[in-house]
Amino acid sequence: MNLINPWNSYRRIATQTASPGHLVLMLYDGAIRFLEQALGGFAKEDPAEFNLTIHTNLQRAQEIVRELNFSLNMTEGGQLADNLRGLYSYMDRRLDESNRKKEQDGIHEVKRRLTILRDAWSAMLSGQGSDGASADPQLAAA
Repeated sequence: MNLINPWNSYRRIATQTASPGHLVLMLYDGAIRFLEQALGGFAKEDPAEFNLTIHTNLQRAQEIVRELNFSLNMTEGGQLADNLRGLYSYMDRRLDESNRKKEQDGIHEVKRRLTILRDAWSAMLSGQGSDGASADPQLAAA
């Protein structure tokens, strides 16, 4: 019997119907969630579980950071796109180093930086509704 997980169905539909701006917000949220799960791996007593939890979640967070990096519009993005490209590349290196050495410092640093970017992105999306641009009504209420 194949059971359908309603949460997975909701997430799939949400990503298929979200605006591009909201998709970026979802990517930030996902990366932060994976970093939190990686940090939880440091509490694991079993060495295999310790390594697997940290490695798997850092790899997932890195994939999201790389997607954010590669989706930048370098032609029209100007200095902001250049700055974000450098920042995302730095975050990717820090996560790689944290994964290889199994150290928390880089994870905490990247999580702080992503949280700042996420909050700024959310504020920008919330402000779009007032100037007539399309903003997600759920974000405006947050």
